[in-house]
Amino acid sequence: MTRNFSAGRMLILSAALSLLLAAAVPAEAQEKAVQEPVLSDPDSWTVVLIPDLQGYAKKECNQPIMEIMTSWIATHTERLNTKLVLCVGDLVEQNDRISSGYSGDQSSHRQWEATARAFSHLDGVVPYMTATGNHDYTYTRTGDRRTHIGEYFPIDKNPLNRKMLSQYGLDAQGNHAVENAAFEFRSPEGIDYLFLNLEFAPRDTVLNWARCIVGLEEYRNHRVVLMTHSYLDATSMRIPEGTVRVTSYEPVVRNGKITKFRQELPDANQGEAIWKKLVYPASNIELVLCGHVSGWGFRTDPNRAGVPVHQMLFDSQSMGGGYEGNGGDGWIRILEFLPDGRTVRVMTYSPFFALSPTTRQHAWLQEEGNQFTFEFGKR
Repeated sequence: MTRNFSAGRMLILSAALSLLLAAAVPAEAQEKAVQEPVLSDPDSWTVVLIPDLQGYAKKECNQPIMEIMTSWIATHTERLNTKLVLCVGDLVEQNDRISSGYSGDQSSHRQWEATARAFSHLDGVVPYMTATGNHDYTYTRTGDRRTHIGEYFPIDKNPLNRKMLSQYGLDAQGNHAVENAAFEFRSPEGIDYLFLNLEFAPRDTVLNWARCIVGLEEYRNHRVVLMTHSYLDATSMRIPEGTVRVTSYEPVVRNGKITKFRQELPDANQGEAIWKKLVYPASNIELVLCGHVSGWGFRTDPNRAGVPVHQMLFDSQSMGGGYEGNGGDGWIRILEFLPDGRTVRVMTYSPFFALSPTTRQHAWLQEEGNQFTFEFGKR
């Protein structure tokens, strides 16, 4: 379902193939492929979705691609009437790493710095929510988890984030957490939204907190958008209930690699468990966004109240040459919310490919799973 193109290979091949592409693709399709994203209705507004960033963060040569993505979003915020930017998690490859590690050439400090620097292009321009992925944590042998996201993405980093913040939960250490939080927003057409952010494989206490929030009377008529890292797979199936396993690292280096091992993460929920415990019983969660699994997916199911719930996976990390490639070819996803209050138009675009005339014809993903529309139901 994913396409693995490395930027280097694309640059080498595109010149030789340009005449063939021009002959094979109708003129109107070529024009559509090279134009920048535009609103289909001038009264629309957008949410921009950023996929897993770990592949950019872990290598120094890949890190600038993140800044291409976020600086493009910042400079097009007014044109696209962007109200919020969401990142589905895995901001870094490893939360704690002081050596060359298992993959990549950057310490964790440098990875977090690079990701925070990329998001600085959005500070004061547009609010954003950043989920935590499995790679954003350090896990102990007993299954405890900790993350540095609060140090590099404090709520005051972007004053627009704090302005939208309406609810917050706790992390595994009992601290107020940006990875368990909710933003309130009223759309231009007058619909109230609540954007709810949950940690990777949320603990039962976090799901209980989230149930409490979406069940509050003040949010009864809000349209809730839930973002959590691990939910759908690339076949559009919810990740099954059961044991959640994560990768832990020991400070032992063998043959130039840090020792790693797989272990069970206690008190953790993904996909189907999140659906059963939180999404299905709620009457107001209407959209779920996730990453974690390379590829894309989409499905719609009714909740207990009969309201359609749209569920979307977007993770392009393998599209820039695989796990050790360029991090994902700079793909972002743009969700255009039309002024009818129901229709959402989905576009998938790469500001990275769009930079050069040599690669500009590849700046759009036009498959059915990357260019489509969906509609919210009436409640």
